[in-house]
Amino acid sequence: MTGTTDHPAGDPAGSPGAPAEPATPRRAVGVLITADPAAAAPPGVDPDEFLAAVAEDTYEVVAGLELVQPVILHTGLEELAHEIAWPGTPVIHLADGALGKAFEALRPYGDVAAVVAGDAPDLPPLLIGKLLRELGRAPVAVCPAEDGTAVAIAARQPLPGWAAAELNDADVVRRLRAMAPGRRMVATGPGWHRLRRPADIHRLDPGLEGWEATRALLSAAAGPR
Repeated sequence: MTGTTDHPAGDPAGSPGAPAEPATPRRAVGVLITADPAAAAPPGVDPDEFLAAVAEDTYEVVAGLELVQPVILHTGLEELAHEIAWPGTPVIHLADGALGKAFEALRPYGDVAAVVAGDAPDLPPLLIGKLLRELGRAPVAVCPAEDGTAVAIAARQPLPGWAAAELNDADVVRRLRAMAPGRRMVATGPGWHRLRRPADIHRLDPGLEGWEATRALLSAAAGPR
């Protein structure tokens, strides 16, 4: 989580007349949990259990980040959101999953923010960090998904009015760049994948650490080998 650092006595940075250190932007990352991932449950797996496992794993990727305020954004999944939230994580209900509303909800928690789709349980945390760093050169940055949608979208707050796109938009990077008022206003980080249909479970990387809940659920459904 974000915080402040006190300078020890005698530290030149805290001495009168010393140049002020540039303020570190507060960073907030919201995980957007909707009911959509239930439709991606493979045969033999309960859709509600799949939704819960995927949401939990995606949230824990974000909750484990340093110097970031994690936030859970949900569209009517109050019980699930509170069940998976770690102590101190804000849980915010959105009437819908519109990106603009999500960034508005994150404004009290960060000067820069990212909204992560709640269906990326094996997302490497490093990719979120790289996405936020891209905001040093562009007001909006995208972690593209293999299907052309977005795993995550980050922006300097407030979200620019021209960035009227959604995580599930097809070819979202091209769409955002077409709407941007100038060149080089939409950066991209390394891409990843999402679980949006049953066949997508084959995209999960068994060699990556994490995604324990999803891994356990799928293993139980597969039965003993």
